[in-house]
Amino acid sequence: MPPRPTARSVLFAPAAAVALLAAGTCPVLAQTPAPAAGATDQGVLVFTPDFFAAQRPNTALDMVERIPGFSVEDGDGSRGFEGAVGNVLVNGARPASKTDRGSAVLGRTLARQVERIELIRGGAPGIDMQGYPVVVNVILRNEASRQHVVEVTPYLFEGDGTNMVSARYQFTARDGERSWSLTLSDGADVDDSNGGGTSVRRDAAGQVLRRERFREDDYGGGTSVRGNYAGPMLGGRIDLTARLGVNDYHEESELTGDDVRRLSGFDWDGESGEIGAVYTWPLRAGLTSETRFIHEFGTSESVAVSSRRTGGVAAPEQRFAATDESGETILRSLLQIERSPRLSVETGAEVAYNMLEVDQAFSVGGAPVPLPSDQIKVEETRGEVFARATWRPRTDLTLEGGLRLEASTFRQSGDADAEKTLYYAKPRVLATWTPMARIQLRLRLEREVGQLDFDDFAASAELEDDTVFGGNVDLEPEQRWIAELALERRFLGDGIIAVTLRHDEIRDVIDRLPLDGGLSAVGNIGDGTLDRLDVNIVVPLDRIGFSGGQVGFRNTWNQSEVTDPTTGALRPISNLRRSQAVISVQQDIARWRLQWGAAWLPLLGSTSYDPDQTSGFRGRDYLELWAEYKPAAAWAIRAQLNLWDDFVAFREVYANRASRRIDFVETREIDPRTFVQVRVRRTF
Repeated sequence: MPPRPTARSVLFAPAAAVALLAAGTCPVLAQTPAPAAGATDQGVLVFTPDFFAAQRPNTALDMVERIPGFSVEDGDGSRGFEGAVGNVLVNGARPASKTDRGSAVLGRTLARQVERIELIRGGAPGIDMQGYPVVVNVILRNEASRQHVVEVTPYLFEGDGTNMVSARYQFTARDGERSWSLTLSDGADVDDSNGGGTSVRRDAAGQVLRRERFREDDYGGGTSVRGNYAGPMLGGRIDLTARLGVNDYHEESELTGDDVRRLSGFDWDGESGEIGAVYTWPLRAGLTSETRFIHEFGTSESVAVSSRRTGGVAAPEQRFAATDESGETILRSLLQIERSPRLSVETGAEVAYNMLEVDQAFSVGGAPVPLPSDQIKVEETRGEVFARATWRPRTDLTLEGGLRLEASTFRQSGDADAEKTLYYAKPRVLATWTPMARIQLRLRLEREVGQLDFDDFAASAELEDDTVFGGNVDLEPEQRWIAELALERRFLGDGIIAVTLRHDEIRDVIDRLPLDGGLSAVGNIGDGTLDRLDVNIVVPLDRIGFSGGQVGFRNTWNQSEVTDPTTGALRPISNLRRSQAVISVQQDIARWRLQWGAAWLPLLGSTSYDPDQTSGFRGRDYLELWAEYKPAAAWAIRAQLNLWDDFVAFREVYANRASRRIDFVETREIDPRTFVQVRVRRTF
């Protein structure tokens, strides 16, 4: 099956409002810019608790989620620290852990602890943007407190879907400069495209080869415990974190026809943990050092099984089993130098070690089938030095420039032995012009080097579709030269229009390539390009009588191009969604202590281009309806209904790679199960 979408990965709102961008009659945003050493910094907007009072927020996360035009990003968790963390800072710093995401930290911080929230657009002296154009910095009050947050969220599916419940308890204590916290979590992992439907396979002429009923159910969860401590130590400040967790995931699907029944299942169990420490030491006025250590580790076991019975006769069972052990260790140190209120410099180095060891076995009817790279150990040792400077020559202009130099050595052992060292220079230039608080223009030029997924070095399988992939020990990271221009216009207090144009020149695109023996794998297929347009619009509706309401539109249009390694023809890059708009409306009704909203995704989908098949999914009319009621300051009850009745997964399988002659076309029309989630939260 193709990758499954989740509604939370997309956003949306109306393009006609772009005309407001050129208008000069809209009032300045109600919030005042944050002062910076006696001068006004137009690139920073300050939101005080009064701004959020009508929404009655329980946590700092509730407040941040209501900042106009801002969306929390927790980072991609990729190897290394740079770029793997999100766009949320607390008291000017990021968490000591890569897995203790900014949203989690804010979720266990009560709203009454927030002194103010700074929206930093385009950079500011002393702020590490970590590559994001916009970040929030949540400033907390320095006072003694004890706070508890308890959440319970059941997920209830219609029909024969598996119902799930997640629960979380968070305790945080503060006493002056010291704080400590404990988080106990029992989470749920649900798939919003689960359901039943019809699978039809046709030949190249369109004749039906088979018609089957289809049913699928995927679900999982995880239990974890995390502890955090922060406080003064030896003239500086120490932040410590530790986490242990166990996770599981289960998939099952069934296809039944007149005389055939096909079953497939997948079970995954894993254990993981992390320890992290950050020590910040003010050496003297304007000079601060920060040293960060992170170690992650994990093990997992998985089994995929597929069986088939036709006319009462069982076919040989296919079985793909895997065990793996992974780890990452990072040591990062930097110096922050504030030469003046207008100029800051940061320089440092990072070393990291990453490892993945995989042992896999594929069999048909109990007979082993060898695969490329089914037993392999992949290791990477990486070193990086970096320097960046942020300069504000005028109160309305911020310039940031930086350079990172990286050297990585990859070693593979097991079925294939290899070693290579790669070197990359990664420059970055960002200019931000803010002539007034309501208008900002940003220009970014940067070279990015992607992070390899070590799982791509090893073999894999999708037995539900009789597909087995080989591993590839010759992977290299993608490299991108990026040119980006963004224009942001704020109006009517909460309104915003943001338009971003981006062009990527990509070297060593990672996609699907052919292997000998009729297999395929993830690999580098050559150079490509990407053109992207991002539009984000939020329009307040108070002036037309819809008190407390707003409508939103958000979309990203992608146009990509790469040469297919099998056909030699130009095509889009696999699994890159060309468009996925979200249209939303929401309203705060303060007198009822109620907020409600809706989000509609009119069209979504993606396509993957394999040497032997083209596959993907298409969806229409995904709808989320939600309402949140706060009967008292410490209580919040939120209910959400997810509706989606038009989801199609497709495969076009080729009989011959070279000629691309079609063997069959398979289409699965699925009616995803409607589900309701109800979150009850108590803070005290």
